[in-house]
Amino acid sequence: MAPLGANQEAKTTNGSGESLSETAPMEKHSAPLSAGNMFARLAAIGVLLLVVVGAFLYLGGWFSPQKLTPARFADEFERVNGIHSGFRRNHAKGVCVRGFFDSNEQGARLSKAVVFHTGRVPVIGRFSLGGGDPHATDDPSTVRGLGLQFSLPDGEQWRTAMINLPVFPFKDPQAFYDNLVASQPDPNTHQPDPAKGAAFLASHPETARALAIIKSHAPSSGFDNTAYYGLNAFRFVNADGASTYVRWTLAPMQPYEAGTGASQGKELLFDGLIASIQRQPLQWHLVMTVAQAGDPTDNATVQWPEGREQVDVGTLTLDSVESEETSPARDINFDPLVLPAGMAPSNDPLLSARSAIYSQSFTRRAGETKEPSEITSSEVRR
Repeated sequence: MAPLGANQEAKTTNGSGESLSETAPMEKHSAPLSAGNMFARLAAIGVLLLVVVGAFLYLGGWFSPQKLTPARFADEFERVNGIHSGFRRNHAKGVCVRGFFDSNEQGARLSKAVVFHTGRVPVIGRFSLGGGDPHATDDPSTVRGLGLQFSLPDGEQWRTAMINLPVFPFKDPQAFYDNLVASQPDPNTHQPDPAKGAAFLASHPETARALAIIKSHAPSSGFDNTAYYGLNAFRFVNADGASTYVRWTLAPMQPYEAGTGASQGKELLFDGLIASIQRQPLQWHLVMTVAQAGDPTDNATVQWPEGREQVDVGTLTLDSVESEETSPARDINFDPLVLPAGMAPSNDPLLSARSAIYSQSFTRRAGETKEPSEITSSEVRR
């Protein structure tokens, strides 16, 4: 309807259709936009869109091609390992498990998280080997991983991704990326260039120290008798609001046996895990190591001193195994920043980097055709 003129009678109708006199309050109408005002508004909208688009481009690294981004990390994993449709860019080879966690309530004094209340919560997880080749031959010296998702009764989740190394070889995302670059296969030999590896270690003494610690811990014979380490520090907050920094470890209840040091079959470790869990449930103690003042919370290459308080907060039991074909764990992103109330990240820069890179890997594989996993349903059932 056109705006009313200055001397035009203002009449409307009420709900019954009766005319309302001109003495009724007149509805105010905005004056039409002039060409200048319209241009100004469109210009403002254009500037806002440019800011939003620019932010996305900046975060994606378009304005700084040398900036470390999740996409660059994923690209480098693909250069080192190749692209395998539907699989994680690292820890590609795996098998899935289910079980539960029984809390003994000892963790409640450290954190108010529901997972530490007395009781049992369901757990789903995935054992894996480091590297981006989902069909690689099992090598006992390869890094072993265990990702877990605890589903809490209040709807919260706790996700954690652990490995069998007592320390992490790299102190920050840049060091991790630089090592990936140094590990790229030489196009002639199809093996990493030893000179590049030596140069990396020479420029990263903290990695050399961490590797010395790692080499002093001989790998066990299988997934089932391996200890798994959370590595990064996390801040726990209890019901009184007190904060404590911790690192967690899964200590196996299965007796340790030394690994052979050489592969004895393409699926040596996975076949052993499947046979072991089908004989009886596998169990680990979940142990929290409590930091003292001065212990580094931002550098996973450094061990905390011996003698720190250790709190056994409960028992993890894994009692069934599934192939990735049938388990929802295949598509779980074991993001270390999915934490319940009472747990928070520390200032370790690797945590946010891990979260972002995992997300990038998830996004890529979610849009790809899923190829069959090496460990099939028939192998799990046999």
